[in-house]
Amino acid sequence: MKRNSRRPDFDATLGYEYPTHLRDRIADLPTTPGVYIFHGESGDLPLYIGKSVNIRSRVMSHLRTADEARMLRQTHSISFIRTTGEIGALLLEARLIKEQQPLFNHKLRRSRHICSVRLDGDQPEIVYSNQIDFSSTPDLYGLYASRHSAIEALKNIADEQRLCFSVLGLEKLTGDRPCFRAMLNRCAGACHGQESRAAHRSRLLESLSHTRVICWPYPGAIGLIERLDDETQIHVVNNWFYLGSVATLEEARTLHLTAPSFDSDGYKILCKPIMSGSAEIVEL
Repeated sequence: MKRNSRRPDFDATLGYEYPTHLRDRIADLPTTPGVYIFHGESGDLPLYIGKSVNIRSRVMSHLRTADEARMLRQTHSISFIRTTGEIGALLLEARLIKEQQPLFNHKLRRSRHICSVRLDGDQPEIVYSNQIDFSSTPDLYGLYASRHSAIEALKNIADEQRLCFSVLGLEKLTGDRPCFRAMLNRCAGACHGQESRAAHRSRLLESLSHTRVICWPYPGAIGLIERLDDETQIHVVNNWFYLGSVATLEEARTLHLTAPSFDSDGYKILCKPIMSGSAEIVEL
């Protein structure tokens, strides 16, 4: 059977059938930014939550994706929430996924206590967001979902920079002998004096500097403003934590009374637009 090269997603040999039961559900989807939700049979059960600068176009692409056939078969309705820009869509998507735990979202989940790396002398230590406030603690490096992930990141840096596992506290050194990695020429010798501890620390800091966690740069909450045509949304943020979106500064000043803690998703979404100066900001 000759394959239709113009519409490969609809090739019957792929075992995919277009979800015709959803055709009526996309008629009213807007071409503006926002969040869309695929609902299961009960109506309020979210199967998948996504975001896009063009909701209609993005949902249409789901319907043509054979790999998502299982989710599409279970979908009974599609709803949406409009935003005035991409940042608002990203923030709302992250919040809703953590709150509602959709079945088919795998990347964003309810926040657990995250880890970071801090230097204690020459040796890095793993610190946790439930112990210190990441939004105001200087000299933290990297955001990790677990201690294991943080240690793996340190090991990768050690491999790239020929750093010593024993000096980093990743393994114990017996006596005054070089570490095993030094004998394999994978350690520059900080463990036995071939490299100074100062040089070792300097190379470690240089590698970690690319992952430095930036402290919240404002004395309090801010409103990040996005506009679309004649609509305005003010996204209220404090300590990298997204508190919600409102239409007026009066509402924003009421909303920011909540005392938030550091949020890694908010940090990843907001750090670049805020620190680059590309976002329109008003202090509340």
